[in-house]
Order: sequence, then C-alpha cells, then structure tokens
Amino acid sequence: MVFYIIGLGLSDERDITVKGLEAVKRSERVYLEAYTSLLLVPKENLEGFYGKEVIVADREMVEMEADKILEGAAERDVSFLVVGDPFGATTHTDLELRARSQGIPVRVVHNASIMNAVGATGLQLYRFGEAVSIVFFTDTWRPDSFYDRIAANRRAGLHTLCLLDIKVKEPSLESLARGRKVYEPPRFMSVATAVQQLLEVEERRGKGAYGPETLAVGVARVGSESQRIVAGPLAALADVDFGPPLHSLVIAGETHPIEQEYLKQFMVDKVGLAAAGAAADAAGSGGVAVPQ
Repeated sequence: MVFYIIGLGLSDERDITVKGLEAVKRSERVYLEAYTSLLLVPKENLEGFYGKEVIVADREMVEMEADKILEGAAERDVSFLVVGDPFGATTHTDLELRARSQGIPVRVVHNASIMNAVGATGLQLYRFGEAVSIVFFTDTWRPDSFYDRIAANRRAGLHTLCLLDIKVKEPSLESLARGRKVYEPPRFMSVATAVQQLLEVEERRGKGAYGPETLAVGVARVGSESQRIVAGPLAALADVDFGPPLHSLVIAGETHPIEQEYLKQFMVDKVGLAAAGAAADAAGSGGVAVPQ
C-alpha cells in the first residue's frame, strides 16, 4: 500500500490533477494539511468533489502526531493533501522521511505552487533568486533576516518572491504563559503590511537593498478567477486593496524588455512602466545604493 503526498494547486477543489484524484479515491483516509497555506474554498468542497471525508491536519497533528497520519499506511492507501506543491514546505519532506523509515512506500503527486505560478506576473522564473518569508512583527520581535537575502538577489539582478505570513490555530503568548492554549483568530499578511514592514527594515538597516520607489509586484489569490496582480513602486502598493488572502509580493531586480512590456498591464493607477522602471533602475544603480 502507499502513502500519497498530493499537491492540490492554488485555488479550489478542481485544481487537483487526475493522478492525484485517482489516488484520493483509492485512499482509506484523506488528510488536508491546513497551516502552511490554504485553499480558497472550505474542505466541504473537497469532500463533495472527491467523494471522501477529509480530515484537517493542523500544525500540531503534522508535527507532533505524524504517526497517527501514517498509521496503517503499510496496509492501506492513505493520502495527505497539500495546498500548492508537496515540497513547498519542509514539514512535508519530514513526513515523507518518517514514512520511508517505517518501510511505507511513498508517492508524490506534484501540482502548481506560488513558486512557479508567480510567473503570471510576467517576471521570468529563471530570473528569480532565493525566496524569502516575511513574518508578522510584534512589539518585541521584528526579525529582518530576509533583508540580506533580498539585497543579495538584487545585487545579482534577480527578483525576490516574498512569501507572506499566515497564522492559523496559533496559541497566544499570554495563554502559553498561563499554561493553557487559547488560539488566536486566523491572520493572513496583506501586501500592505508586508510593504510597511519591508520599508521599516530598510530605514533601520539603511544599506539600500530596496526603497520606496523600487519596482515591486503584489499578487493575490493566484490561479483563481479573482486573481489580482498590481505592479508599481513598492511604497505605492501599500495603498492598493488586493482583497481577500492569500497575498504574495515580488521585489523586482533587473527587468528584461519583455518583462517590462508584460508588466504594463498591471501598473498601479495606470502609471507608465517607464516611470516605475526608471525608479527601479535608480534603486539598483545610484538612486538607492545597492550594497556590493
């Protein structure tokens, strides 16, 4: 029997591949990982389309109770569903290694993820550098490790995909301090919040990795019918209403003329690409110094 790790794509229950759907229908149990990313539809839509009960697997189950998910997978097919592609998060690599260590055959069914669907912006995938994660700042924790990686990407002329934080079933610090878990309401970082935090870090670090006029592209609900893409100076994107989650942000590096032409359709307030492109070029070569 087989433990399947199946990518669901980015939007709804119909994005699963034929191969993935066949595996789900053969499975005795079907789990949905529900904390590294989220589909844009409730699990009931999946259940209706797949004809199977779907068990939501939160962070605690996946990281602390993985043996429950793998239980019986050596004798019966079990499916573990992942929004996007199965290897979009290291948690899923760990789960595969656990299964193999128990002698359970594993098969992975791939699908689209934000890592490749970001090509919808018109920025060419082979011109992207290392992706970074932007997490919610708190009063006492304002991590900025992403800054140096963005700077390195821009020195190399590469674009940076910024993956924005989501908080699902996260216990509050106050409740943990009192010895009991009380979960906070779900939160999803917006492009506006990401821009504000990025500019705060640039002001603090002051090395010119990017600036308010750096060309950037905000994306929301990629792959869905309500997909939204807006390009323009980084600071201007903070004023754009991208609508419901999930959001991501790209900080552009050097842009090829074909990329520039494609981006024209997405420019904020119909600002000409030449203006934003010139600002981005200035950010990389004089307007805002890029560290060497």
